[in-house]
Amino acid sequence: MTKLIFGALTILTAIATAPAAMAQDVAAGKTSFNKCLACHAIGEGAKNKVGPELNGLNGRKSGTAPDYNYSDANKNSGITWDEAIFKEYIKDPKAKIPGTKMAFAGIKNENEINNLWAYVSQFDKDGKIKQ
Repeated sequence: MTKLIFGALTILTAIATAPAAMAQDVAAGKTSFNKCLACHAIGEGAKNKVGPELNGLNGRKSGTAPDYNYSDANKNSGITWDEAIFKEYIKDPKAKIPGTKMAFAGIKNENEINNLWAYVSQFDKDGKIKQ
């Protein structure tokens, strides 16, 4: 019986602390996104800059943000953005999409990449944070 209670308490503790851990990841991702701000916008009212706005990135086909002039490489990449593709791409954009006009060396730190994805993927296509 004691083992059962201990197991249940362990599970409840994990569930209760999961949102806090996610919030920390998102906060760290927001800080990491500062590297992206010169070229990209995200959130309500985001507009294209040197690079496209990133609202609703998860599930969006590469080369389809409205009113952005993409390279042929991006338009023809066949990529639909998801967590795995983003994480591979952000490490070395020019290796993932040869011919992209994104001039960014990439992020190599796995933890930073995870945090950045947590931040970027929380926004829907309208720039609102998903519930």
